[in-house]
Amino acid sequence: MTKRVFITGGASGLGLALAHCFAEVGYLVCIADINDGRGEIAEADLAKKTTTQYLHCDVQKEADLQAAANWLEVNWDGVDVVINNAGIASAGNIDAFSLEDWQGVVNVNLLGVVRGCKVFTPLLKRLGGGHIVNVASLAGLIHPPKMASYCATKAAVVALSESMSVELDRDNINVSVVCPSFFRTNLFESVKASDADSKALAEKLVSKAKVGADEIASRVFAGIRKGDFYILPHAEARRLWRLKRCLPYRLYRGLMLKASSSMMKGRLPA
Repeated sequence: MTKRVFITGGASGLGLALAHCFAEVGYLVCIADINDGRGEIAEADLAKKTTTQYLHCDVQKEADLQAAANWLEVNWDGVDVVINNAGIASAGNIDAFSLEDWQGVVNVNLLGVVRGCKVFTPLLKRLGGGHIVNVASLAGLIHPPKMASYCATKAAVVALSESMSVELDRDNINVSVVCPSFFRTNLFESVKASDADSKALAEKLVSKAKVGADEIASRVFAGIRKGDFYILPHAEARRLWRLKRCLPYRLYRGLMLKASSSMMKGRLPA
């Protein structure tokens, strides 16, 4: 039976690049997004490779995700891989980032993933198993300054995924969490920032990244196919994470202070 994948935030960036990876190996690909113009263009492009469907879906609305799950069950007899990818960027000092913006970031980056997991888990249980992939960030493992809201939501996605991995094991549902560092994408278009300088820094760090969405997607896709739980597609990110886990926090904090100074100037780690 042909396998099926569903991807939120699938009309651009990492989501679309992952959609192409799955399309190239013959999956039926369903992408969901809030940008219908981009969604229709992406659907037409993907349709050159495989059977494709675009669905309008706002991850802030459980009903939208439930409608997508219902569509997949009725039209494709279900789904094999669910990728909760939709998210927004945020930056700003803790004393300047508004609670309203905090709520917006939490609603998309954390609760958007929660809604996807909550809606699709019953379907995957009925189907006898599947794979849920939650896209977090290196910021969910390594927590730089001026990104508290982003770090907090992405760390919560890591924790959610760890909990689900154990909880759903007996249901034959595999879980992965993706933690990329900076890569060239359109994520900065959605950035919530407390001030112009924070927004400019976020845009600079993304635009100066060494790799783009296609390269990151190919690494993530390989991790998904292997069934890895932690998928860290950047080598330097894996090194930083190992340092955090092994060093006393006092030493690690000193390294982070130095690295953060460079990052504040728009320089990425080597």
